[in-house]
Amino acid sequence: MSQPDIIVVGAGIAGASAAFELAASAKVTLLERESQPGYHSTGRSAAVFAPAYGNRVIRLLTAASEAFYEARLDGLAAGPVLRPRGALLIARPDQLPALTAMQAELRPQLPTLAWLDPAEILARVRTLRPSYAAAALADETARDLDVATIHQAYLTGLRRRGGRLVVDAEVRHLSCADGIWWLDTAAGQFAAPVVVNAAGAWADQLAVLAGVAPVGLVPKRRTAFLFDPGWPVDPAWPAVVDVDEQFYFKPESGLLLGSPADETPLPPCDVQPDELDVALAIDRIEQALASQVRRVPHRWAGLRSFVADRTPVLGPSERAGFHWLAGQGGYGIQTAPAMGRAAAAVITTGALPAELCALGLSAADLAADRPGLGERRPGQARPG
Repeated sequence: MSQPDIIVVGAGIAGASAAFELAASAKVTLLERESQPGYHSTGRSAAVFAPAYGNRVIRLLTAASEAFYEARLDGLAAGPVLRPRGALLIARPDQLPALTAMQAELRPQLPTLAWLDPAEILARVRTLRPSYAAAALADETARDLDVATIHQAYLTGLRRRGGRLVVDAEVRHLSCADGIWWLDTAAGQFAAPVVVNAAGAWADQLAVLAGVAPVGLVPKRRTAFLFDPGWPVDPAWPAVVDVDEQFYFKPESGLLLGSPADETPLPPCDVQPDELDVALAIDRIEQALASQVRRVPHRWAGLRSFVADRTPVLGPSERAGFHWLAGQGGYGIQTAPAMGRAAAAVITTGALPAELCALGLSAADLAADRPGLGERRPGQARPG
């Protein structure tokens, strides 16, 4: 193989989408440490497209991603990848101020948000305890994502554009000489003038190998499980989310998928569910349900990696040719089209695409040297 123009490290949704977009004008090699791309965070997503979810930058990136998903990734996917779901953001009586504040924050971007009273809530999800939810915001823009199809479509598109995917290629050493980055991996040596760090929970570790200051990335465990609520599950029920994000659940495979929405800091790893988190989620969910959880046939966990301001990091580092694409948190799937386009534009031209700038985004919102990340020290990981 001839030397690529760009090496992207990490074949989860962030790296796959960026590699696909970059391959439109460059020769790209995508390296993945595992045998299966998307094994960690991408493959363990709750699979929800939620325009109301995340901070201002996340919501804008989500809005900018919707049309590409509706177009089935410009035909790369054989069928729809967005499916109707809807979401109810529910509040107990003591949480009503939080719900009111959320409505005020979201209404400019989501004017269709509807305020529901208890009777209207029960009409949508009859398994809720009648005395639990005092009010809810109904978000009809929330949809389910077909994560596996989306991820594979990006990888297929990369190959069609002449890109290369190499698995079992954990990076062990990086060095730069005469404008070329050399990567020693478990699958051999690779070289290119540009490296994109899309290594997910391992992104800070990869940066340290390259002599680049880490951005203070903190991987956080998110636990999920399937459960039988003791009622027949209507597949048309919306996702139900506590307004303070203490739990959520939604229909999945004839059961309900639940989570305590936990964020436990951990080092990068093949994370496993914690039984205490599962028990905590069951307790919270049972307080909201008019029934008890009967059984939990499956449980899992994933890592959602954040920097201090919970906004992705995209752009050049202090070392020429080494670029960041990290810190997507729990928003990587829903923002992948916009982030992929943004990465390709910033890496090749130094500027965001015009359509993202028109929404009010700037490269400074995502830059690795923005003030919200605090002090950075080359070669040292910041404490989480």
